[in-house]
Amino acid sequence: MHDSAGLARIAILCGNCSCGCPELFIDHAAAEDRRIVITDDFGQRVQMSADQLVALIEEARSGRLDAAIKGLIPA
Repeated sequence: MHDSAGLARIAILCGNCSCGCPELFIDHAAAEDRRIVITDDFGQRVQMSADQLVALIEEARSGRLDAAIKGLIPA
C-alpha cells in the first residue's frame, strides 16, 4: 500500500480488487506545482499541479486520449 499520511483522497481508480489500486490525492502541504498526487499499485507516485490535472481531464473528456490508448485495453 501507499503512505498516504497527510494526503486527502479524491478517488480510487479501480476499487474492484484488493491489489493496491491507483489512487488520486490532494497534498495540501505540497508546493502548488506538486499538489496533485497519483499513486499506483507498485508504490510509485506522480505529482502535478491542479492545472495539469485539469488539462489531463480535458484531454480525456474531449476523446483525444481514447485514440491514444485504443488497443491497450482489452474489450
